[in-house]
Amino acid sequence: MKLLLALCVLLPVAVQSLMFQPLDCADIYNDGSGRSGVYRIYPAGPNSGRYVYCDMDTEGGKWTVFQRRMDGTVNFYRGWEQYKNGFGHAAGEYWLGLETIHLLTLRKNYELRVDMEDFNGARVYANYTSFSISPQAINAEVDGYRLHVSGFRNGGAGDSLTHHSGQKFSTFDNDQDSWAGNCARTYMGAFWYNSCYYASPNGIYLWGAVDDKGVSWHHWKGNKYSLKSISMKMRPVSLL
Repeated sequence: MKLLLALCVLLPVAVQSLMFQPLDCADIYNDGSGRSGVYRIYPAGPNSGRYVYCDMDTEGGKWTVFQRRMDGTVNFYRGWEQYKNGFGHAAGEYWLGLETIHLLTLRKNYELRVDMEDFNGARVYANYTSFSISPQAINAEVDGYRLHVSGFRNGGAGDSLTHHSGQKFSTFDNDQDSWAGNCARTYMGAFWYNSCYYASPNGIYLWGAVDDKGVSWHHWKGNKYSLKSISMKMRPVSLL
């Protein structure tokens, strides 16, 4: 009898946890979890669970981090399938995946924030009030997971991303940039290259070395300074 009573008490909690399938970190925050950390989101229903890092502290929180570099422990020089599906670990360095990012931007209107730090401890950011990936494409992958950003607001970093808006994503094995060569192969990264870049957050981690293949943000440190950390994160906004 006592066991049955205990099950009856626990059952509503279990059912509630199964029913709560947050789309993003904003849903998690609004449900009462206000601490930064790793959580599970569901960008496309109950079978689409993905672990992400939620930044619940920066500028009011609710940020879903989809890219993070911090110590060089994860190799970001990877091919198309891995950038499409994601890699790394949400507790450290990782890339969430182009398909997941696209699915999120189909469900809500998002802003983008890019936080970065140099090896002297200086920190800056860039904010874009509108961010989406192939929002009107019937097949996002065929469209190249095309980047759309606008509404730049400066947090000291300068605007290095508007140059990439409208571009398809490129990897060393899927060259979709605007250059006659292969930007991803030449600069050993993967990004929405134009011809080639002002921003290269997925370049080689070089611990501050002077090299144009590093993790860089042109309008802050130039193309040849490899940053200590950079993270790209998205948060829903209301158009009302």
